[in-house]
Amino acid sequence: MARHIAKLFIALSLALFEPARADGCFTWSGALKEGSSGDEVRQLQIRVSGYPDPGAVIALDGVYGAATTGAVKRFQQAYGLTADGVAGAATFEQIYALQDDDCTPVNFNYAELNTCNSDWSGGAVSASQAKANALVSMWKLQAMRHELGDQPIRVTSGFRSKSCNGAVGGSPTSRHMYGDAVDLGVGAHSLCTMAVQAQNHGFNELLGPGYSGHDDHVHVAHRSGQFWSAPSCGVGS
Repeated sequence: MARHIAKLFIALSLALFEPARADGCFTWSGALKEGSSGDEVRQLQIRVSGYPDPGAVIALDGVYGAATTGAVKRFQQAYGLTADGVAGAATFEQIYALQDDDCTPVNFNYAELNTCNSDWSGGAVSASQAKANALVSMWKLQAMRHELGDQPIRVTSGFRSKSCNGAVGGSPTSRHMYGDAVDLGVGAHSLCTMAVQAQNHGFNELLGPGYSGHDDHVHVAHRSGQFWSAPSCGVGS
């Protein structure tokens, strides 16, 4: 009897903590929690990067610290899961449901975030890095989209090569050349609705109505220091 109970306990443990296999994308091998580290943590951080503390950015460092725990909790809350900050089977199943086989979130894709140079070359970083940066931006936008009622977000510009950036009159230091900048146009949401919401989703750079040259779109990106300015929307300076 004791042996039967032990086997049953092991089976239940595996059912609770072993995530199902994901087709065509990254698969986690088991539960992660504060104190875990490695590439599995980093892959999780990418997917919850849109759920940081308000105004903060999650480091994609592969270390499951307090910031990652908080982000996982907010992700869990957003999808009605038990919000314990531990990434277990239910959390991974939700992530699997949100991603396509190339690891992009279901509502965004690489083509959408590539304004020119489909092979991602010619920017300020390597093609592989520009594409990786765009993937993180997509997961942040996916979080923002969900918080805005799962209504579409219209992307009007993404990665640009240096020559393409110059041709459209972009800044010589534009984050578009790094692959992590995305411009958003009016669609299901007003520009100010998106500018205000974007403050909660891990973007260090946020420019919108009231900032020079940005009255017709909201620009979100990553940079080393925070700069937000959409004065017409009450954001930043």
